[in-house]
Amino acid sequence: MLTVRGLDAWYGRSHVVQGLDLEVRAGEIVTLMGRNGAGKTSTLKAIMGLMARRAGSVVFDGHEILALPAHRRFHLGLAYVPEERRIVPGLTVRENLRLGLIAGAERHAEAERIAEIGATFPRLAERMEQEGASMSGGEQQMLAIARALIARPRMLLLDEPSEGIMPLLVHEMFELFVRLRQAGTTILLVEQNVEQALRISDRAVILDQGRIVHQGEAAALLADREIQERYCAV
Repeated sequence: MLTVRGLDAWYGRSHVVQGLDLEVRAGEIVTLMGRNGAGKTSTLKAIMGLMARRAGSVVFDGHEILALPAHRRFHLGLAYVPEERRIVPGLTVRENLRLGLIAGAERHAEAERIAEIGATFPRLAERMEQEGASMSGGEQQMLAIARALIARPRMLLLDEPSEGIMPLLVHEMFELFVRLRQAGTTILLVEQNVEQALRISDRAVILDQGRIVHQGEAAALLADREIQERYCAV
C-alpha cells in the first residue's frame, strides 16, 4: 500500500530524514520507534507532504505522491493525525467532524458518516454539541482521530496518539486501532508507549538520527529489551 524509497527531508539546513526505505502493506499496523529527535514525526510529515524540502519516492496505492500537496494525498485515502490534535477552538465536536467531510468532499453523506463516528466513539456521540476544545486531552485525541476517519481513509498516519492521556483512554485507543485494522484500515504509528504499540503491531521500524537502524516483526522486537534500551529509552 505504501512504498517509500530514498526519502530525504529537511528542516532548514537540518537533514532530518536520510535515505529512508519503508514499506507498509495493506491491513498492517507498523510502528516507527526511536528516541526523541530520531526523525519519526518528520517521516510522517514528509509522507503526508507537510515538509517543504523533501526528495525520493513515496508511492501510495500505486500513485507516486511525493510532489502532490497534502490535500491531494488526503483525497487519495491517506490521512494524518498530528500530535498537536489541532481541534479548532469555538467549534463543537460535530463541527470539527464536518471539517473532515469538507476536506474529503463527502458533505452529502454527513448524517451517515457522523452516525458511524458516533457508533465507533460513544464518548463523542454524547458530546456532539459540546465545544471540542473544552474536552479532556484523551477525548480531544479521539476527536482528532475521528475527524480523520470520517472520510474513510485507507491508511492512517498517527503521531503519538497516547501523549498526555490517562491510562484508561490509552487502552481504549489501542483497542480501537486493532478494530480499525480488522476493518481494513492500514496504520503507520509513531508512539512513545513502545510496549503497547508493539503488542498491537505487525512490524516495527527503529529510527536513529533520521536513518533506519533496525526493523523486524513486532513480537520479536517486543522480546528484545537490548534493542529497545539502545534506541528507544528516553
